[in-house]
Amino acid sequence: MVPARSRRRNKTIYSILMVVVIVAIWAFQNFYTPDSYSVGEGDTTVATRIPSHFMPTSTTGAITEHQHFMLSYSEPHEQAEWVAYLLKKEHLTYDDRKRPYFIEDPKVRSKSADWRNYKGSGYDRGHLCPAGDRRFSEQAYNETFYTSNISPQDREFNAGVWNRLEQQVRRWAKKEGALFVVTGGVLTNDLDEIGSEDVAVPNHYYKIIAAGTPKSMKMLGFLMKGEESNKSLKQFVVPIDEIERRTGIDFFQELPNTLEATLESEIKTSEWKF
Repeated sequence: MVPARSRRRNKTIYSILMVVVIVAIWAFQNFYTPDSYSVGEGDTTVATRIPSHFMPTSTTGAITEHQHFMLSYSEPHEQAEWVAYLLKKEHLTYDDRKRPYFIEDPKVRSKSADWRNYKGSGYDRGHLCPAGDRRFSEQAYNETFYTSNISPQDREFNAGVWNRLEQQVRRWAKKEGALFVVTGGVLTNDLDEIGSEDVAVPNHYYKIIAAGTPKSMKMLGFLMKGEESNKSLKQFVVPIDEIERRTGIDFFQELPNTLEATLESEIKTSEWKF
C-alpha cells in the first residue's frame, strides 16, 4: 500500500506536469510560427513572373514580390491594396497540400499583420491569391499563407459568392490559357477595424481578369459588397475605370493610353463564357 504522503506527492507532480503540458501547447499554438516560406526550402518550380504590361501602380510604394505572386502592401490598413498573379492551366492541379500556418510576410518592410488579429473577430482570414490556385508546388501553396495575402472577409461571403468567382476564374484559365488576376479590398479611411493592429475590414472587394497581349487583350472587372449574394456573377461586372475610381490604382499603366482608355471603359461579358 502506497503511503498517503507519497500519493499526495505523486498527485502534486502529476498536476504540475499537466500544467506544464497545457502551457507548452498554448505557447506553441499562440507563439510558434515558421520564419519564412520563401525560396531556399527545396522548391524547384520556375518563378511565375508577370509581364510588365499587366502591372498596376502602387499607391503606397510598398511592392513585394514572391515567387508566384506580387502585392502592394498598405500599412495603414494592414493588408495588401492589391495582389497580382498569373494563373495558367497547368497551375490547376489537385495536389494534396498540408495547410500551413498563417505567418507574417518577411518581405514586407513594415511587417504584415499578425494572424492573431483575426482571432475572435468573426471574420475569415480571406485569401486574395487563393491557395487553390497555387497547389502546383509546396512553396507556391505555402506562400499564399503569408498574412500580406489575407483580408478580413465575412464567412458567408468568403465561402459563397467570392468562392464562386474564384471557381469561375479557374474555369476560364482552363479554356483561355494564361490569365492575369489582380484582386483586393477597396481600402478607404473610414473602415471598421479588428485586432490590436487595427486591420481594416473592406466593405467591397474587386477582382480584375485579363488575357492576351497588348495588341490583343481582353479584360473584365468585378466589384462586390463583402456579403453573401445569390446574384449571377455577371451582375457584379463593372468597368475597370470604376474600380480605379474607387481604389486610386491605375491597373494597366503601361498599355498605350488610347487602348487602356478603351478597354477600361468597356464591359464585354460576351468575350467570357460564364
